[in-house]
Amino acid sequence: MFNILVADDQPNIRRLYEYTLEKNGYRPFTAANGEEALEVLGSQHIDLVILDVMMPGLDGYGCLKAIRDSGSDIPVLIITAKDSSEDLRRSFMLGTDDYMVKPVDEIEMLLRIKALLRRAKISEEQRITVGGTELIYDSFSVVKNGVETVLPRKEFQILFKLLSFPEKTFTRQNLMEEFWAMDSDSEARTVDVHINRLRERFRDNDDFSIVTVRGLGYKAVKNPEAL
Repeated sequence: MFNILVADDQPNIRRLYEYTLEKNGYRPFTAANGEEALEVLGSQHIDLVILDVMMPGLDGYGCLKAIRDSGSDIPVLIITAKDSSEDLRRSFMLGTDDYMVKPVDEIEMLLRIKALLRRAKISEEQRITVGGTELIYDSFSVVKNGVETVLPRKEFQILFKLLSFPEKTFTRQNLMEEFWAMDSDSEARTVDVHINRLRERFRDNDDFSIVTVRGLGYKAVKNPEAL
């Protein structure tokens, strides 16, 4: 059973999330502000944090910064009423893994939690196997039929991300925000360049392909025989 910490200053929100999580097999812990959240994190094993932004005392931004400054890579899902692009940008710059705007759909929230926990497990294992292809994060290498190819860091990270979530579409902006600093001079077409390089490198790999989703971005598709 996964332990999930809900930090929100509104008691009704905490109760709703607590009920939803318990009903779906999770063990919830709650906190009314950032200070309480950090206390729980210091005393309990927590697998994922749901974090509100607007809380008294230490707010969600301060709590998130403290979590990341401590070296923790625990998955964090921000759920907030703040919906501006600046709020989104600041949250991802501080290290959140996902972001939802209130009011949230409970089913979508549960799906995102499941995806974040799955990604955390993949990241912890640092390896993905797709058919006869293995991605090894520690060395940024891809092994196929005993042949190892070491990729440039960002190419590997993009490929690892796509294959961590097969069939999920990532926009160019998604990938820019995760792998390039928001204040860098890189442009969205930089993502296209890296995708094209990956396609060229793995054009003969029959375990997966990288598909363009017109008007949106890219996704990885596994060969059914490689599942």
